Amino acid sequence: MSRHALITGAGTGIGAAISRQLHSDGCSLSLMGRRLEPLEALAEQLGHSCRVITGDVTDRESVESAFIQASESFGHVEILINCAGIAPTAPFHRIEFSDWQNTMDVNLNGVFHCTQVALGNMKIAGWGRIVTIASTASLKGFPYVSGYCASKHAALGLTRALALETAQQGITVNAVCPGYVDTDIVREAIQEIMTKTGRSEAEALQHFTESNPQGRLIEATEVAASVSWLCSDSAASVTGQAIAIDGGSTA
Repeated sequence: MSRHALITGAGTGIGAAISRQLHSDGCSLSLMGRRLEPLEALAEQLGHSCRVITGDVTDRESVESAFIQASESFGHVEILINCAGIAPTAPFHRIEFSDWQNTMDVNLNGVFHCTQVALGNMKIAGWGRIVTIASTASLKGFPYVSGYCASKHAALGLTRALALETAQQGITVNAVCPGYVDTDIVREAIQEIMTKTGRSEAEALQHFTESNPQGRLIEATEVAASVSWLCSDSAASVTGQAIAIDGGSTA
């Protein structure tokens, strides 16, 4: 698959796993994120056909600049992976509106900006793949992350609507919805639970695995493999879908 892919939130976690997978698939990569260091470290690991771009998905001018830089290296973006996201936690009645707005700006408006900027050239080319990492929180509710759930439900709605708009233009638009994934963020949360509650690591881990019928964390490589398939020609008829990677929790 010799295509140009731009991945937001590319430097760590799921974004980094997707970047590695698409690079191994033969894609040229534009690695986009707010922090330069992890992007440069990943690009050094991957070697050739990588461009590092610092940018903020919540800022339209920053997004447009990122796509211009990407196109200067590898031509127009053919594959867009919307992976940048945040997941603040708080009881609903204690959420500050500024925190709520920031969650929407990153998880929803960031998807809007990147997708709208990418779409024009995809339509001209008659081929494109847009995949948004949406989470099982786009499919059901979770307590204490109401802003995250609301933003991810909205991102999935955008995905489904746009899939219908582009169905006859060679473009597919899908969402991948993982449960709790074994990333640094989850591991840090496990350590925080242990510190604050005195629970053992196994007990803290259970907080994240008990919602998965398989009783485990999802591997980031599993998410990346699903994204790879959605970006391939083999998935040309798959659009408007929410692919749950959750061990059966949404069955």
